[in-house]
Amino acid sequence: MLAGPPRALAALVSQPRIIVPGATHFVTRRTIRRHHLFAPNDPRMQQLFLYALAVAADRYDILVHLAVLMSDHEHLTLTDVLGRLPEFLQFFHRIVALSTKALRKWEGPVWDHEKPSVVELLTPQAVVEKIAYGIANPAAAGLVRRGEEWPGVMTRVDELGRAVWRIERPSFFFDPKNESWPDVAELRITMPCAAAELGTPEEFRALVRAEVERLEAEARVELERKGWTVLGVDRCRKLSPFERARSQEPLRSLNPTFAVGRGRREERLAAVARVRAFRADYRVALGSWRAGERSVSFPPGTWLMRVHHAARVAHLAAAA
Repeated sequence: MLAGPPRALAALVSQPRIIVPGATHFVTRRTIRRHHLFAPNDPRMQQLFLYALAVAADRYDILVHLAVLMSDHEHLTLTDVLGRLPEFLQFFHRIVALSTKALRKWEGPVWDHEKPSVVELLTPQAVVEKIAYGIANPAAAGLVRRGEEWPGVMTRVDELGRAVWRIERPSFFFDPKNESWPDVAELRITMPCAAAELGTPEEFRALVRAEVERLEAEARVELERKGWTVLGVDRCRKLSPFERARSQEPLRSLNPTFAVGRGRREERLAAVARVRAFRADYRVALGSWRAGERSVSFPPGTWLMRVHHAARVAHLAAAA
């Protein structure tokens, strides 16, 4: 039997992603078959998630602006200071998976087989909207009346740019003799750089709070239309990690790579042109590389070819 291609080369069949230092992203990833593996029925689940996030963020110079852990998926808003997001996600998701398997005594994969959804946030409005989306998500799912009531990992509006969480190393899975796992890891919920364009930190929180309230109001209308009742905090705490979410979820036909915010047509058109130009230049460079031309330069934002194959990457042009 022929061996498959190396993992790094096999990844080239998917669309290349732009990875640049300083970009802010909204990350989502789901559990296998939507099992409630992250259910807040055991405080050790929240502890291992936050500990792994704190260690990984420190290791790869990632700024964390939002962390929400639902029973079957995560939402993170992050700024990738040095352009190491793929390394961070690989390390972080691996540690969460392995420690979750140890906690839940779970056989098989923890994450589903799709790649994480990674959406670059290109405007301050997009940052506001995605942070609010994460906070309102438990209410939108009909689990609690207000997103901030969710008993699992939740970054509340008042904690944006303020919270400093100190998480002790979990007593399981993480080897206390391994220097990679400190006794206590510190996770700061920082204010995204884009917030400064919208005013003071308190003004930014007010914008997020207003967007959360809008989303929660929409959720109440939708729940009433469907005839659903809110599960409630107490029942959320009793969710079994071995059950699966029952609500219908549409198949993911699109996997957006960027967001600009509602109603921003010009910014959206510019973002589409940017992605198309990057992918076109990437395809040309990749064709030359496969033909044996190792001096070819890939477009700025290329990550895999640069990191795994030492390919040249053109420098970003200075802003006019």
